[in-house]
Amino acid sequence: MSFANLLGQHFVHTALLAGAVVAVLSGAVGIFVVIRSMSFAVHAVSELGFTGAAGALVLGVSPVLGLLVGSLIVGAVLGALTVRGRERDAAVGSFLAFGLGVGVLLISLYRGYATKALTLLFGSIVGVNDAQLAVLGGVAVLVLAVLAFAYRPLLFSSVDPEAAEARGVSLRLMSILLLLLVALATAEAVQVVGVLLVLTLVITPAAAATRLTARPMVALVLSIVIAFGATEGGILLSLVKPWPTSFFISAISFAVYVVARGVGAARETRAGRAVATAEPRAPVRAATEVP
Repeated sequence: MSFANLLGQHFVHTALLAGAVVAVLSGAVGIFVVIRSMSFAVHAVSELGFTGAAGALVLGVSPVLGLLVGSLIVGAVLGALTVRGRERDAAVGSFLAFGLGVGVLLISLYRGYATKALTLLFGSIVGVNDAQLAVLGGVAVLVLAVLAFAYRPLLFSSVDPEAAEARGVSLRLMSILLLLLVALATAEAVQVVGVLLVLTLVITPAAAATRLTARPMVALVLSIVIAFGATEGGILLSLVKPWPTSFFISAISFAVYVVARGVGAARETRAGRAVATAEPRAPVRAATEVP
């Protein structure tokens, strides 16, 4: 089937819409994750969300529901345990190791075919149906509404936690709130790029955006634009070349990140030279002058 004919298929329209929803959500939440240096926590939420999917299979319910519930539980627990940056890696690593062990146990207890759960490892955007698209849209609206409402205290606690705490902002509450939003965004992104590549949409666009600008709101918009372009471009490229959609999405995201790092490095170099040029030079003493 030609590319033009594929563009007229309903499943392609659904995939493009689902990709757009997930991209906007991931790009928005990812900025706060990058500012707080919480990439490892996102990885843990996605991995342990898979444990929830495995548990759902054992109970005989939808693995997507298990993924969502598992991600939310993990997000709440990690949010409560990782208020301070110095506590984060050890807590996340310990929790991740235990959760993956539980996931292995649950998969071993399941006697049927775990195809649906294993699909979550790699994602399947072209397999999203209308009902799933409606759920994705509803979750995205909820997360973006909460993000808009809590934007100022969340940003304040991310950029300067000590000052925010002194002004009465609850760091624990903001940590839990952010990781719950991360859990929802991750549960959505997993259905597009899978557990193994979830950092592609939640982290890479935001990391690229923060290299291009230091203004949080501009970075948020850029992160969404990059995630949107990578997702939609990846879906369209997978129609031309029958390779995994997640590969194209991750490749585009990474390419933008590399370019953004180059642009950021060049800008920092120019700024450093400008500062050096502007600094007044100390008067040079004559060689014959006696100190």
